[in-house]
Amino acid sequence: MKALVLEEKGRLSLREFDIPGTLGPRDVRIRTHTVGICGSDVHYYTHGKIGHFVVSEPMVLGHEASGTVIACGAEVSGLVPGDRVCMEPGIPDPTSRASKLGIYNVDPAVTFWATPPVHGCLAPEVIHPAAFTYKLPDAVSFAEGAMVEPFAIGMQAALRARIQPGDTAVVTGAGPIGMMVALAALAGGCARVIVADLAQPKLDIIAAYDGIETVNIRETPLPEAVAAATDGWGADVVFECSGAAPAILAMHRLARPGGAIVLVGMPVDPVPVDIVGLQAKELRVETVFRYANVYDRAIALMAAGKVDLKPLISASIPFADSIAGFDRAVEARDSDVKLQIVMPQ
Repeated sequence: MKALVLEEKGRLSLREFDIPGTLGPRDVRIRTHTVGICGSDVHYYTHGKIGHFVVSEPMVLGHEASGTVIACGAEVSGLVPGDRVCMEPGIPDPTSRASKLGIYNVDPAVTFWATPPVHGCLAPEVIHPAAFTYKLPDAVSFAEGAMVEPFAIGMQAALRARIQPGDTAVVTGAGPIGMMVALAALAGGCARVIVADLAQPKLDIIAAYDGIETVNIRETPLPEAVAAATDGWGADVVFECSGAAPAILAMHRLARPGGAIVLVGMPVDPVPVDIVGLQAKELRVETVFRYANVYDRAIALMAAGKVDLKPLISASIPFADSIAGFDRAVEARDSDVKLQIVMPQ
């Protein structure tokens, strides 16, 4: 079957490629429908690696996906051929200590789509554990189903923040994940969320949501804007989603005394942190790595109409044009939010 293959840094191809795997008794076979282009996919394309994960041989990209079940293993219950589904791309060891603690996202043995050496899902069909495959309600489209994966990161961040009803939050970074975090924070009980970035087109998109205020930090220093918005008190929660060293160094200035900081963005290199600045306000610091046990909650919010991710889908691109789609993702990162690839059906 033809798949989108990252041959090496900077070189993609659409070619016949067999992804190893057989349908086990607790697996489902899925006809892929929609796959989002993630920043990590783009980073592998442009840099050939992320940290110690290095593309050393051809790898199929893609991990934000929805599709249709076409076959089920003998022990699968709750799913049948024809079901519309989305797939959680990380598969842990169910016997690991992390899994038993409910934190399977940090299981050292987890395998994650499109993370070397594991192949992704930009192919016509995939085999996946039924336990990590979720039925989509009728009200949730394939396109929205493929948005559950990035929204799950926002859900994880909101849960780590321990939001209280009426909280004010700040999100530094208006990339796709920053936007997901902002919407999850609103759904989690925040009365308002201040989103800051350098890219005005992105800020304009997220500003269309009720409860969102934006700050272009090219024009207004963020600490001043937050102080003005909170009568000098500071935000209850600060979500750092940019991974930028200046934002991390200054994040304590945005939070109220006794508030929380949630680190979502991942810096490329080690960055300085003002420990005394954190201590002087007794700030609680939380970290996020992917997600665990939130897919069902994310789908429920979308199905209930509490969260609308459709405005964040910038374009749907046919699979035949997926290489051009990746090039657009590189070139238009300051204006596009989420590009999706639609597979032939």
